[in-house]
Amino acid sequence: LFFLAFLPQFVRTDTTTPTWDMLLLGAIFMLITLVVFMFYGTFAAMMRQHVVSKPVVLKWLRRSFALGFIGLGVKLLFSSKS
Repeated sequence: LFFLAFLPQFVRTDTTTPTWDMLLLGAIFMLITLVVFMFYGTFAAMMRQHVVSKPVVLKWLRRSFALGFIGLGVKLLFSSKS
């Protein structure tokens, strides 16, 4: 659905093969998305190794999550039904 809504504006109106142009643009988009997600995965794996290998970082990460959940609980406690 995204491809049908977004990509047609980049297909030339005087082309004889709009279907192939759409397929090419879709393939380029998927390739770029694959590269970006590979970067995200590599970065996440590196950050995981950094966090797991250092107990101090892991301790502060757990504390920050606990504080966040406490904050959400307090917000929920004082919220009213609408």
